[in-house]
Amino acid sequence: MKFRSVLAALLLVPVTAMAAPSVIPLPAHIAAAQGRIEITNGATVAAAPADAPIAGYFMGLVRRMRGLSLRPARANKPARIAFRRDAAVAAAEGYRLEIAPSGVTVSAGTRAGLFYGAVTLAQLMAQTSCRGCAAALESMRIDDAPRFAWRGLLLDSVRHFQTPATVEALIDAMALHKLNVLQWHLTDDQGWRIEIRKYPRLTAAGAWRGAHYGGFYTQAQIRDVVRYAALRNVTIVPEIEMPGHAMAAIVAYPRLGSAEAPPSRVTSDWGVLPYLYNTDDGTFVFLEDVLDEVMALFPSPYIHVGGDEALKDQWKANPRIQARMKSLGLPDEDALQSWFIARIGAYLARHGRKMIGWDEILQGGIPPDATIMSWRGIDGAVAAAKAGHDTVLSPAPMLYFDNRQGSGADEPSGRGHVLTLQDVYGFDPLPASLDAKERGHVLGLQANVWTEHIPNDAQVSYMAFPRAAAVAELGWSNRTDWGDFRMRMAAELDRYRALGIGFAPSAFEVDAATSFENGRTAALVSLSTQSGLGDIRFTLDGSAPGPDSSSYGGPFPVKLPATLKAAAFADGHALTLPTVRRLDMLSLLRRDSRELKLCSERLPLALASGRAVLLVDILNPCWIYEKADLDGIAAIAAGAAQLPFNFSIGVDRDRISLRPARTPAGELEVHLDDCDAAPVAVLPLKPTARAGAVETVSAPLAGQSGIHDLCFVFTQNSLDPFWALNFVQLVPRR
Repeated sequence: MKFRSVLAALLLVPVTAMAAPSVIPLPAHIAAAQGRIEITNGATVAAAPADAPIAGYFMGLVRRMRGLSLRPARANKPARIAFRRDAAVAAAEGYRLEIAPSGVTVSAGTRAGLFYGAVTLAQLMAQTSCRGCAAALESMRIDDAPRFAWRGLLLDSVRHFQTPATVEALIDAMALHKLNVLQWHLTDDQGWRIEIRKYPRLTAAGAWRGAHYGGFYTQAQIRDVVRYAALRNVTIVPEIEMPGHAMAAIVAYPRLGSAEAPPSRVTSDWGVLPYLYNTDDGTFVFLEDVLDEVMALFPSPYIHVGGDEALKDQWKANPRIQARMKSLGLPDEDALQSWFIARIGAYLARHGRKMIGWDEILQGGIPPDATIMSWRGIDGAVAAAKAGHDTVLSPAPMLYFDNRQGSGADEPSGRGHVLTLQDVYGFDPLPASLDAKERGHVLGLQANVWTEHIPNDAQVSYMAFPRAAAVAELGWSNRTDWGDFRMRMAAELDRYRALGIGFAPSAFEVDAATSFENGRTAALVSLSTQSGLGDIRFTLDGSAPGPDSSSYGGPFPVKLPATLKAAAFADGHALTLPTVRRLDMLSLLRRDSRELKLCSERLPLALASGRAVLLVDILNPCWIYEKADLDGIAAIAAGAAQLPFNFSIGVDRDRISLRPARTPAGELEVHLDDCDAAPVAVLPLKPTARAGAVETVSAPLAGQSGIHDLCFVFTQNSLDPFWALNFVQLVPRR
């Protein structure tokens, strides 16, 4: 795989002469022609023997997405669809797709190009959801190649472990989007996930948190996944973290550590931990042995060495390491990390591999051929490109897919920041401060699926898609248009459903905002979607909305009680399952924590607690119920849970101020308009019956009226465990 920006001349030509078909990512150049062709059940597909796997992959996609069974053509017989090699299509991943009444031809100079032509053709045949119907294709010619050569996703398999089948399913979904790099995060503080035969304790001890949670991939499993990915033009770049994020390895082999007292078990804490490899020659022997086995498993030209968040406290406190630093003539620990990374980079170079690392490896200087992955914003990418280094943009929070996709009560756990599909699509992967030469060092972009707060396999796909579709278009297409992209997403969602790709409906499902009218006997309902795609239809009688149901034209009153069901429709079918809201007095007076406003967003997280998800700023657990109507309110009820404070956040932990508790378990205080005012209600707490269980507490609220902001703050005498709010219910007088 050649990692260099591909800016062939054809990419400078916009989509012309016809409306853009519902294909993602958008091809570079589309020209309309006269006529059309129908591809029916049993249509034949021809390919040279070497390209038969691509033809087979294409036929499988069409069968799953359209319900049509195509068949291989007999040798030397005419075929309805033909795949052929053509050296005139020179771009490394480029292809030409020609559709005419007489047949369809996909041409490319490389296997990758032919594969992507097959993907585009399959998408063209599945622009509508009519299963088993003939696919009618308008005549056209597509000349296509990618804008960037690195179009990636990162999968964190350390913080939560996924099965090989889930990894392969993600690769399948990537291939549908022409995403071609999977960075596989295989080692970290919380686990070691790759079998290294020379060091069996890495997985025997380092792959497990406690006695119950963990796992690792055998070398046989990894070879299977790598082979599976290669057939789909996905290169897997392994990440072996160093010098920090090394706790799991040090638990397995304490001699590798820098601390006087090495850890004895793998942690369940999230965050930045202080454990670093030491700088002894024996440690480099270990790392080189590990890399030997890694390189034997992964043919990727790149090996990712991490290099991020390496706290230097243990190096500073270790006399042996300080002596090593002085003997090398290095001025500080940043320079020592640079020396460490350079030594590993030289080893990789001797074995014909390239080193890539997070932007912290810029500190103290880096080898001239190192590639930088910029995650702390785009500054690392800019600095790298200006210094002549290749770079991949992967900035937080814009391309961090552990962030929530919406603010509704149905969103799963994740980081508390809301990162929408439109937010991702609006990212510019070419910083304006770079000149033309410097932009040539931008290899592409990558979104990261970190899994501290993604506890199961299904949620991986949910958090990745459809936002990965936006990344795919930014990485492939030289022309981006949000309005056009969102229209093409309607067909993409149908393809997701046909292929079994789990996705978040957040951008397309209906959000219902409500407020009281007429003395709480009615509600004013406002409906919207994030994307604005489709026509919102709704019902109030409990029936499912359809394309002929009432059309939403603006806020409307509803007599209470009622059951609202609403969905957005495009081309006559619903984009997502309907939103269902029971509208009555109590439901309008209730707020889930994800619907409350956080008093601050210093470190907001949506944390899973059993079936509940609690939105909390762990550095300032404080919530605001905005514009609460207190007329006739007799009491306040709330759901609260005690959660472990398993976050390694350094000095920030010491800055969390606790309000002193009156009782051993603490209280939930309710303040009117000002969080520092005297509480108007105090809800006594008691230790929850089981860890993470949500307990309901209540207290009277007397003598209050009018519209006010309510501030909710817990009192507690210790940080671990800490209280978090699940919901608030205002209780009216009977």
